Amino acid sequence: MKKYYLAVLLMVLPVTAYADAPPMPSMAGPLVARAAPYSFNTTPFGKVYVTGALTGLVFDQSSPATGDKSDLADISNGQIFVQNTMGPVQFFVQSGAYSTPALGTAYLRADKTVDKTYGFIPQGFVKFVPSDKFSIEAGKLPTLFGAEYTFTFENMNIERGLLWNQENAVNRGVQTNYTTGPLALSLAWSDGFYSGHYNWLSGSAAYTIDKDSSVSFEAGGNLGETAHTSFTTPLAQNNSSIYNVIYTYTAGAWTFNPYFQYTYVPENAPIGINHAASTYGAALLAKYAIEGNFTIAGRAECIGSTGSAANGAPNLLYGQGSKAWSFTVTPTYQQGRFFGRVEASYVKATDTTVGSAFGSTGNDASQGRLLFESGVLF
Repeated sequence: MKKYYLAVLLMVLPVTAYADAPPMPSMAGPLVARAAPYSFNTTPFGKVYVTGALTGLVFDQSSPATGDKSDLADISNGQIFVQNTMGPVQFFVQSGAYSTPALGTAYLRADKTVDKTYGFIPQGFVKFVPSDKFSIEAGKLPTLFGAEYTFTFENMNIERGLLWNQENAVNRGVQTNYTTGPLALSLAWSDGFYSGHYNWLSGSAAYTIDKDSSVSFEAGGNLGETAHTSFTTPLAQNNSSIYNVIYTYTAGAWTFNPYFQYTYVPENAPIGINHAASTYGAALLAKYAIEGNFTIAGRAECIGSTGSAANGAPNLLYGQGSKAWSFTVTPTYQQGRFFGRVEASYVKATDTTVGSAFGSTGNDASQGRLLFESGVLF
């Protein structure tokens, strides 16, 4: 409860303005972090900034899986972020409760999400910055993959999408970053899907084409093998390779963010993967800023998988060889630190395996959801 009292206190304390919002957590919009967060001076880190998110959601869905509910209310974020952004030694610590709703998967309440995933400190790292072009980070790091972030307030939509379900979200390891002109490079050695086994190499290269557009390529994979599995460490995905190409274009009130994804799981019979399999998908994320603090965001996706149960391939979607598409729309209103948004989403699966899709029996081919999320970013 102390975290929640601190959150309320920070919302009423006077704040110190400065030119740029803190770099973490990353936010794709339409929600915008407070531009004048609470700050205080320390030794030896200098000015330290404290921001946070206190949000909740309610939703209703069709075809809930066994153990899931057709409707519920929950906290989606009760988090505080502490960081410094200057000097040769910097840090970021994210703490609190959270849920991570995603399309086509059962909803896990915040208390269980914290317990089953990344704990009360889901992300936190020390950053060494010897120059303005080069840095090294070590700790619990956000993934280098994909066009969507882990937590609801960071993204265009409340729920993450079908392609996000194939990517890791948080990994423990070391990451180097180098920027020169329009090119930004990152390379990370980590435990992949939070496995505790450090055998993943991941990298990204982002190029800013002009003030309106950029493109990035991301690639990585398991250089060994990992038999360990857990809620955050699916066997097949943690032994896979992932490739993304992401493009971002802004034109006035519009932002377009198409991206393509390919994943590959090699055969590895000793750990239970008896045949190779892959996924291939594409997504288009877009948002439009309307006058009066309103924004509308949308996402359309399609994804397919290869392999069959007969040849022993792993199930990467809704059964071996299954496919799916989705559509999501999210109108958002933000006034200062307060926001509210509604979301409607629909997922349709095809070529499914019996028992691997939606509903109490796993045989429903589609699922619709209606959500409302509201809260404060302070």
